[in-house]
Amino acid sequence: MVTVANDRADEMQELPARRAQYGLPVRALLNVPSLRGTRVLAGAGGLDREVRRVNVMEVPDILPWVKPHELLLTTGFPLRAVPGESDDVAALCRLVSDLNERRLAAIAIKLGRYIDRLPDAVLHVAERLDLPLLWVPDGVAFDDVITDVFTELLDRQSGALSRADELHRALAAIVLEGGDLPQIAEEVARLLDAAVLICTPDGRVQAEGGARESFAELPLFDATGRFRVEQLKLGMQPAPDGRPGELAVVSIVAGGIDHGRIAAFRADAPLPAPGVQALERAATVAALAITKQLAVAAVESKYRGDYLRDVLVGAAGDPGAVVAHCASLGWNVDRPMVVVVAELDPDDPQRPIPPTPISLRSPQERFTAAWQQVVRPRDKAAPVVGFSSEVVALLPLEDGDRGDKDAAAAMVDAVVTAVAGDRGGGRRSFCAGVSRLVMDPARIAEAYSEARKAVAVSRRVRGRGSVAHFDSLGVHRLLSLVPDAAELRSFAEETLGDLARDTAEAADLRHTLQTLLDTNLNVAETARILHFHYNTLRYRIGKLERIVGPFTTQAPLRLDVALALQVIEMRGI
Repeated sequence: MVTVANDRADEMQELPARRAQYGLPVRALLNVPSLRGTRVLAGAGGLDREVRRVNVMEVPDILPWVKPHELLLTTGFPLRAVPGESDDVAALCRLVSDLNERRLAAIAIKLGRYIDRLPDAVLHVAERLDLPLLWVPDGVAFDDVITDVFTELLDRQSGALSRADELHRALAAIVLEGGDLPQIAEEVARLLDAAVLICTPDGRVQAEGGARESFAELPLFDATGRFRVEQLKLGMQPAPDGRPGELAVVSIVAGGIDHGRIAAFRADAPLPAPGVQALERAATVAALAITKQLAVAAVESKYRGDYLRDVLVGAAGDPGAVVAHCASLGWNVDRPMVVVVAELDPDDPQRPIPPTPISLRSPQERFTAAWQQVVRPRDKAAPVVGFSSEVVALLPLEDGDRGDKDAAAAMVDAVVTAVAGDRGGGRRSFCAGVSRLVMDPARIAEAYSEARKAVAVSRRVRGRGSVAHFDSLGVHRLLSLVPDAAELRSFAEETLGDLARDTAEAADLRHTLQTLLDTNLNVAETARILHFHYNTLRYRIGKLERIVGPFTTQAPLRLDVALALQVIEMRGI
């Protein structure tokens, strides 16, 4: 597959990152029989450039036919320059620069027949660009060089394909024998002599293999341990932040659904061939393992979820029977815990999700998997189940924290932070509600109701991405216990009158009223907070009293007004 300068190449373009390539560094090719005795005239700093093909140049206008990663052979005829003629020397310097821009691997020149030496200016340009200029002895035939180079490249390709085939057979055997992602990661790491990581589409690490500390040294993990996949492209790439080593990333796709990423990294050397191709084969096998996991998990989750739903609504029977049945499912509910209900926030119209040719599992499925993956390492016996619109987790307290509300709050915050990550990888925001401490399994249903109320109040009062503990809801907690939302709205409208309307003027007056109540009717302090003139605020107070009554002098009315404002804030809940 020799490329001779007789046909125009396609438009110059970056080679696809995922295409398997089997090049060799220039320094390795200097050891082939026909190139032994070759001297490096300049550009020794580029001897690690990769050679993938060979071209022959015998005409000066070679540039349109040059491709990346070529070893360019020439007799020196097109490089002739008259010593002392600055125009010719400048043209040669430009030619060397243009060849470097086309990512040429090296230029091998047969000196002696048409040219005895290259001008010093040309050597200086090649040295500055680290483009190797090689002197080939006059007796060497180009067809011998071409044969030797392509023999080395084909040997490398054959060896790479053999290793890829060995990897595929080894991974297939792992899956057929019931192996899982950790075994796949270890086998890939062994065959590539690299650190390997398998994660979900949003970067939650599922398995690691090889020198795990190599990945840990990269700036690619957030504080929760999430692998920042959004910072990497698919295919081969250098380590980030100019660090030594090479990194390869491949998608794990099955049935048009993106199941995650598999990444390999070597800090001390480039990844060995077949590199990306080996990872693609590993990704295929990993997709089989993940699909198997999901199929089994779907059946188990349906059964376990149905039972937990009965427990949460109080329809599972005697507490003793509940504890025993949960134990048979691998859950321990006979200990201090809190019930957490988490719900995804609606799509943000300001941040539309970009289209992708690869489908993802539904947001609810991925949300459930994220909770399970975070909670499982902390406590395998903690129930975590996803339903159609919520995820419910029964999170236990540490043995030394029995009855400690602060410890429970800290534990929940840590879990929520881990699930949320740093919002990378297309993650969705969510709200969470936390029940009071559950010291008796008989109170699980009540705690579930508390958590659901907390998450509902949290979203309406605090907005997207909020977390609310039922104990900290204050008056909202009492209002949430009123079963008739219409009655609450009626109370607010009767108490506030025109202030309950959904207009900008009513909202502005409600803000003034709320600030007055917050400052215990301190007119001077309220004027300072709202940046009003004192007399302007006095005028507003008169207007408010004409609408709601003399709240500044009647404490019971102030209480009614304060409660009505909270109902409006809760949007009638």
